[in-house]
Amino acid sequence: MEDYELREAKLGAHASVDEYMVANAYPGQRTEQTRDTRTRVRRVFSFAQIFFFALTYMSSWETMALNLQATLNNGGPRALAWGIIIVVAGALAQSASLAEMASAQPIAGAQYHWTNTFAPIRQRRFITWMQGWITWFAWVSTLAGVANTSAYMLQSLVVANYPNYVPEAYHVTLIIFALLIVEGLMNMYTWVLIPWIELLAGVLHILLFVIFVVVLVTLAPRHSADFVFTQQASNTGWSNAFISFNLGLMTPTWGFVGFDGAVHMSEEVRKARHAVPRAMFWTIALNGVLAYAIILVMLYCLGDMDAALAAPFPIIEICTQATGSVKAATAMVCGLLIISVAVTLGSIASASRLTWAWARDGGLPAWFSHISPRHRVPTRSIWLPIFIVMCLACLNIASYAAFGAFIALASLALFVSYMIAIGCMLQARLRKQVVFGGWTLGRWGVPINAFALVYSGWMSVFFCFPQYVPVEGTNFNYALPIFAFVVFVALGLWFGWARKRWPGLNKEIIDAVMADSDRAAKD
Repeated sequence: MEDYELREAKLGAHASVDEYMVANAYPGQRTEQTRDTRTRVRRVFSFAQIFFFALTYMSSWETMALNLQATLNNGGPRALAWGIIIVVAGALAQSASLAEMASAQPIAGAQYHWTNTFAPIRQRRFITWMQGWITWFAWVSTLAGVANTSAYMLQSLVVANYPNYVPEAYHVTLIIFALLIVEGLMNMYTWVLIPWIELLAGVLHILLFVIFVVVLVTLAPRHSADFVFTQQASNTGWSNAFISFNLGLMTPTWGFVGFDGAVHMSEEVRKARHAVPRAMFWTIALNGVLAYAIILVMLYCLGDMDAALAAPFPIIEICTQATGSVKAATAMVCGLLIISVAVTLGSIASASRLTWAWARDGGLPAWFSHISPRHRVPTRSIWLPIFIVMCLACLNIASYAAFGAFIALASLALFVSYMIAIGCMLQARLRKQVVFGGWTLGRWGVPINAFALVYSGWMSVFFCFPQYVPVEGTNFNYALPIFAFVVFVALGLWFGWARKRWPGLNKEIIDAVMADSDRAAKD
């Protein structure tokens, strides 16, 4: 144990806390609160519910359907038909790698807890600090992205059905405000219903897929296989086909990012060691099949591609061409809107649990680690990311490019958080200093971890590229400057305060969570 502390994946009679726990405990009231059932969350999710929570949250085929325009402009049909295979393979490698860590340590902090477990001892506190801030900012950005998608979809449906309506940027901002407030209240006051809402949304996720496939295959005009698999396009100014193809992968990638949301809920999942890693991996596998199938169906049944690309919201135009009815197309897209609203609901839950975890570990003010004794949810941590996203949504009034940057930032920051955790895991694996949980990749671990790192690094480069050239203020990709600002803030906090005063993760809380992670009861 020269560079790493080895920790047992499970508590046993032979294992002490110090063999596998991390950092130093915080003294006083915060530690005592973790032993009080009135200030602990409840394990309300069964395996089926957390699986459908993850399945709905990813909503990969819906993302493909809703965001065809960007990929068809950059790379054309070929980028979708072939690129989705690359994206699904990379997402499977990422989720399998993180599932190993979730099996050993199912805890709300996820990436930064795992980084702390596997990082070299000398750099552990620093890397954990940076990972915590990057992951938290990533999830705030993710919430901004999914809320914006729901709001913009609703506005597009109004435009399609009311020709006299004049859409304004501030309308989207107001819709975001209303959506976040309502769903924040749901997370606070009706939390016991959320697992059932997500389960029903997961069922709808499957049913809608069948409906879209049947309608498009039976009613829509057809394109040839040559169009689907070989047609390329670049309507964004990029003359380099290689760059254009890779930029076309950004939309499919957005449909397969954020699968760690299930892990951030793990302290509220029964038998979390078993349920969470399997839910996280198999939702990627199932969504990968559905996403590839819907891409082929939509490309074959695209209809007039120029009309679809010219439409404010192409999926409405595609469904209208297929059905010949705006009302029928509206009904179909309203199903997607329900899924999108459920995704926002789940995103608030995951972002709040990460906020709560980071606060109780000292990364954020401890005030946000409070659990409501009445509702048994971290109410203060629910409203912090909501408030931040509402502030960011005001940017949409002045410039959509500035607010839209947070969508690209979410993917970039999450991929960086995956790389940090997987990289630390791979180093420990190569040194044979890892004790696994029930989910393990065995001899395939090293190549899968390595592929996940290569894929994550490669995609991260193109997250920083502008989608359109020549680059102007309205189409500039602000993701990299904003991410650099986040890193700068985290570094400033480290050197200004945390390097000397932050003791590391809360050992007592990790002790309590790990000892409780196999429990099948709700309380």
